[in-house]
Amino acid sequence: MFIIGNFLKAVAIVLNYVLTFYMWIVVARAVLSWVNPDPYNPIVRFIHTVTEPILDPIRTRFPLGFGGIDISPIIVILAVVFLQNFVVTSLLRLSMSLM
Repeated sequence: MFIIGNFLKAVAIVLNYVLTFYMWIVVARAVLSWVNPDPYNPIVRFIHTVTEPILDPIRTRFPLGFGGIDISPIIVILAVVFLQNFVVTSLLRLSMSLM
């Protein structure tokens, strides 16, 4: 059973890194919205390509904007923090119980 425990621990750690990386990409997207970046820059295009599939459905379901401020990145960041605290922690505890 320790092999399954080690596998779940590895999955939890990788998932935590992926979620943290995605959260920072969303933060970068929010910062880019404050300035006027070159839309043909490959980094800007990558950030928009990676974040738009998640941000657009949130914008359509929750059209909340206070004074022109888009709060969809805040909702995504809160969801990422929830996933880190619930899913990753649960996987780590489950892996420890199997070891």
